[in-house]
Amino acid sequence: MTQFIPKHGGFRKLFSYQKAEIIYDATVYFTNRFFRKGDRTIDQMVQAARSGKQNIAEASLASATSKETEIKLTNVARASQVELLIDYQDFLRTNKLTEWPLDHAYAKRLRELHKLPDPTYENYRQGIEHSDPSICANVVIGLIKVTCYLLERQIDFLEQDFIKNGGIKERMTKARLSNRKKDT
Repeated sequence: MTQFIPKHGGFRKLFSYQKAEIIYDATVYFTNRFFRKGDRTIDQMVQAARSGKQNIAEASLASATSKETEIKLTNVARASQVELLIDYQDFLRTNKLTEWPLDHAYAKRLRELHKLPDPTYENYRQGIEHSDPSICANVVIGLIKVTCYLLERQIDFLEQDFIKNGGIKERMTKARLSNRKKDT
């Protein structure tokens, strides 16, 4: 029998998920370190980081039966990352700290780290846990920006894949027609 439900899941292998997981862990660390207990910003930032990560996973699992849901959840993940990006930029601005320009030496080093295969928190620990809050925030900002880029590429790919291959209804119809041909 022809299978119409494609392999799905595998989100842990996606660079966007791997980066989002680092961002979540870094945000928990950052907010606990630089905000006062009870500050609502902690919950807002942690929830945005969590949403970014969790929606990538959920989109990957939903991909088996709904390309529409996969695309929507991937976009929600991207939107959550942008929300978090703004929170980190607000932190820098309100503390009179600056965001690194692209040509900053540390930004260049961060771009090198982004190229590592199978990234982990350990790859970024030195920056995330640095004593200077400006360095910590900028490292996470760099992670968020690359994750948003990866999610934008994912959405583009999902759109093209849907145009080319359709969704589950088309696969179900193909499988049914293929099965009918075998029966005749």
